[in-house]
Amino acid sequence: MYKVFVNERPLILTNKLSETADNNYFLLNNEAINEAITALVKGKLDEAYIYHPNHEELLKKFTKNIPLVVAAGGVVTNKEGKVLFIYRNDKWDLPKGKLDKGETIEECAVREVEEETGVKGLVIKNLLKVTYHVFKRNNKYKLKQVYWYAMKTNFKGEFKGQKEEGIEKVKWKGPAKIKKALQNSYVNIKILFED
Repeated sequence: MYKVFVNERPLILTNKLSETADNNYFLLNNEAINEAITALVKGKLDEAYIYHPNHEELLKKFTKNIPLVVAAGGVVTNKEGKVLFIYRNDKWDLPKGKLDKGETIEECAVREVEEETGVKGLVIKNLLKVTYHVFKRNNKYKLKQVYWYAMKTNFKGEFKGQKEEGIEKVKWKGPAKIKKALQNSYVNIKILFED
């Protein structure tokens, strides 16, 4: 099962018909996928399911219809245990970005955090989670697959929010401020703090 978010609403890719509650399920073909995404975007459905019997084929077939964009980012903590957040598009987010040709996903995660925040000395601890969301570019839907890494740093320097990426603020946040920031964030970011 894959949980893909479309306008903050879940689109579940599943190989189990029992998971397709309320019959909001669609087959794994271009027309049905676009119909499901449009219904979620317009708020006609709160959730939708795309069914295919073979789990291994689900994502592969889905991305034949909706192109895949691979990205990586970081949940970065400092010595005080505070987490690095960015503010853009009127929401609190975490630094992430698209994989460049020839780089590993880990290299992408470190590069993107550095570029978007100016934070250096990043050390990857482990892969936390992979999240999925649909976005629209040039009138076409795309699927963003984001690899999130737990990272540590002893960075004490000045933040440099990447202006061309629309980043207005970069902040360290402790538990109370994280809780508040998550009230104005994305579902995929909230998921990273669930455990």
